[in-house]
Amino acid sequence: MAEEKIKVSIDGILVEVEPGTTIMNAARKIGGDVVPPAMCYYSTLEGSGGKCRTCLVKVTKGSEKDPRPMPKLVASCRTGVMEGMEVQNITSPEVLEARKGIVEFLLINHPLDCPICDQAGECHLQDLSYQHGIEETRYDFERRTFDKIDIGDKIKLHMTRCILCYRCVMVADQLTDKRVHGVLGRGDASEISTYITKAVDNDFSGNMIDVCPVGALTDRTFRFKNRVWFTKPVEAHRDCPTCTGKVTLWYKGEDVLRVTGRKDEFGEVKDFICNECRFDKKATSDWTIEGPRKVKNTSVISSNHYELPAPPPVIKQNLKLQQENKQQFERAEKLK
Repeated sequence: MAEEKIKVSIDGILVEVEPGTTIMNAARKIGGDVVPPAMCYYSTLEGSGGKCRTCLVKVTKGSEKDPRPMPKLVASCRTGVMEGMEVQNITSPEVLEARKGIVEFLLINHPLDCPICDQAGECHLQDLSYQHGIEETRYDFERRTFDKIDIGDKIKLHMTRCILCYRCVMVADQLTDKRVHGVLGRGDASEISTYITKAVDNDFSGNMIDVCPVGALTDRTFRFKNRVWFTKPVEAHRDCPTCTGKVTLWYKGEDVLRVTGRKDEFGEVKDFICNECRFDKKATSDWTIEGPRKVKNTSVISSNHYELPAPPPVIKQNLKLQQENKQQFERAEKLK
C-alpha cells in the first residue's frame, strides 16, 4: 500500500509530496522563484548539501501535530517536510537578509574573474550575486590565493575561485572506485587538490567540470575558446558502451567547441557521461542530433539563438525610434 502524501505550504503555495522529501525538492515541484538557490546540493549525488547555506528558509509552522516554528533558519536541502508544515522563502525578509550575508561570505575570497572566466554566462554564483549581492565588499583583509594547477590532462583547477561545495569530491567518490583528489587542510587553508603529484585520470573525471557551480574546474579543451552566449547548444546522443551517450553539443558555426552532460532546469546532470564522449567525440558525424536544447529566456545563452529577436514596435511616428529599430533589425540579421 502506497504511503499517503504529505501536504506542505511554501510561500503560501500548497504542494503534495512523498514522505521523506526535503523542503528543497518540495519547492522544486512548485518551481519558479519559490525554489531556494543551491550551490552545494546536487540531487544525483548522495550526501550532498548543507555546506553553502544559500538555501536557508524559515519554517513558520513545524507540522500539524507540533505547530511551533523552528527557532532558526534551516537548510532546505537537508530538512525533511512534515504534514502541515509552512515554509517561507522569498516571502521572508529574514531569509533574504540572511541570503545576502551568505553571498557576501561566498564572495570574500572569490576573484573578479567573470570577464575572463569560462563559466561566465552559466555560473550559479553570478546569478546569486546579481540577485542578492551587495555593490561593494566590506572585507578589507588580504584574500587567499592559489596557483592554477592541472589535475589531469583535460582539467584545470582555479582554487582561488572555489567555494568548497564538495561536489567534485562526491562525484569522484560515487562514480569511480579510486578517488585521488579531495579537500586538504582546515579552515581558511582548506583547498581542493590531488594527493602528492597524482593526476585525476579515470573515465568519468570530466563530470567534475559539469557539477562545479563556479569556474574553479574548467575544460582545458574549451578554455578561452569562446563565450557560451556565442555558441548554440544542441542535444544529441550516440551509442556509447561506457555511458548513456546523452549530451549537449555546443556549436560555433559548424564546429563543436565542447561537449557536456545534459542539465535540467536546476543545472543538474542526471546522466553522467564518459571522457570519450566529452573530449574525443567533437565531430557532428559522431552524434545523432535530436534538436536545439531548451534554454530559459532569462539566460544570456538564449540571447541570439534559434529565433530572430523582434525589434520593438514603433507606436508613434518617431524618426529616432524608427532609426533605432532599423539598426537593431540589421544587427539581428547579422546574428543569423
